[in-house]
Amino acid sequence: MAAWLQPVTLTGDVVILSPLRREDAAALAGAASDGRLWELWYTSVPRPEAMAADVEARLAQRDAGTMLPFTVRRADTGAVVGATTYCNVDAETPRLEIGYTWTAASAQRTGVNTASKLLLLGHAFDTLGCLAVEFRTHWHNTQSRTAITALGAKQDGVLRNHRRQPDGSLRDTVVFSITDAEWPAVRNRLRHRLARHAGW
Repeated sequence: MAAWLQPVTLTGDVVILSPLRREDAAALAGAASDGRLWELWYTSVPRPEAMAADVEARLAQRDAGTMLPFTVRRADTGAVVGATTYCNVDAETPRLEIGYTWTAASAQRTGVNTASKLLLLGHAFDTLGCLAVEFRTHWHNTQSRTAITALGAKQDGVLRNHRRQPDGSLRDTVVFSITDAEWPAVRNRLRHRLARHAGW
């Protein structure tokens, strides 16, 4: 892995993002079963029986220096509630994407996503020195688009017919980003959102 991007545990009051391990596959399969997330046609979450292979694929990308995958755990119970990554890594600029993120149904709208993004963005901008952090999602994933906009990211554009989905359909990908100049205001916004929902 490139020296610029090394495995790290990011700890907050709501969530802990720890480096993905093979041993996490079973717990991740259980989290994906919470809401049967693999049935959502506009996103890509592995079925339980495919989770171990997905973990291996992410670890291979980690070893190649193109991805840093995390397991998302609740800070209060340690329960695994999802996964996320740094991906599309560009150490030269530097910039990266936060992507391949999914959250168990019962943990959605509980502050988990906001807390995770605060930790990931903070590490990207304040520690890694990123000039921009990108987010991408399916045009039809309105829930994800709304959540990304709520973070304070701005839409850069749409990549039409960008990727073929497992079912053969073509995906239009919406690209968003936050720049280093925008980060202080975004950080304050996310902290305020978490403070308002401190009971979650």
